[in-house]
Amino acid sequence: MDADDAAPVVVGVDGSDSALSAVRLAAGEAARRGVELHIVHAYLKALINDNVDETAAQTEGRPRNDAERVLAEAAAAARATEPGVAATTRHVRDAPTMALLNAARDAQLLVIGNRGLGGFSGLLLGSVAVHLTSRSLTPVLVARGEAHPAGGVVVGVDEAAASRSAVEAAFAVAQQRGAELLAVRAWTPALAMMMPLAPIPYHDGQDWAEHQRHFLASETDESRQRFPDVPLRREVVEGSPGRVLVELSATAQLVVVGSRGRGGFSGMLLGSVSQQILYHASCPVLVVRPKPT
Repeated sequence: MDADDAAPVVVGVDGSDSALSAVRLAAGEAARRGVELHIVHAYLKALINDNVDETAAQTEGRPRNDAERVLAEAAAAARATEPGVAATTRHVRDAPTMALLNAARDAQLLVIGNRGLGGFSGLLLGSVAVHLTSRSLTPVLVARGEAHPAGGVVVGVDEAAASRSAVEAAFAVAQQRGAELLAVRAWTPALAMMMPLAPIPYHDGQDWAEHQRHFLASETDESRQRFPDVPLRREVVEGSPGRVLVELSATAQLVVVGSRGRGGFSGMLLGSVSQQILYHASCPVLVVRPKPT
């Protein structure tokens, strides 16, 4: 096992039900990967400086006590889910976004909830989740809906570097789960005319679909060679990328997307495609940024 394989899974908690769902999801991930689970809670320092009177010091103690309660509840949920996973807890006096970005630097996966109390797993419309999924170099797993154990892993494929990183991550998590991987390329006539692919005029939908099948094969063949035991199914589907992935999430264990792109599956998190997936997916969503070059 190399250093990356031994890196922990990190989960952020804020005392919400969504955060506890994230803890249970993270515990399962840690068990599959055979690594520790690190549970982190952040609270902002209540005082401007340490030169305060006794009353102010007592006031600062309340967030710390709340943090200990939140962490104890999260640790209990982790033990109940995966008794064999070693879990550590830590509270940090920092802004939630920065605390988790720092905690994730030495992790192989960061897990957050999709709704919360304003802490780590704050609403996706808020700054915390948007910043984490768009800035973290560590893959971010967002706890949404329910994983469907009988289903497979789904990954959306487009032309962007983030999509290639997402494909590689999808193969890895499919192997960890012993699941089939479904690689999907979605297109519409309007989207096809704007795609920066080989110059094939859009005269015949069948010709364009065949071109997409070749593209999908080329984008998945390299990872397939590294993960030969993962059952792979590739599909080209006519339809809106966001809608296609949301529909597939209804029977999937996990949906994997890139965090940057040119439209398509791995569009920016502030764009319509990723928003659709993060808001409406029926299963957890793994967001992967391109690897630094």
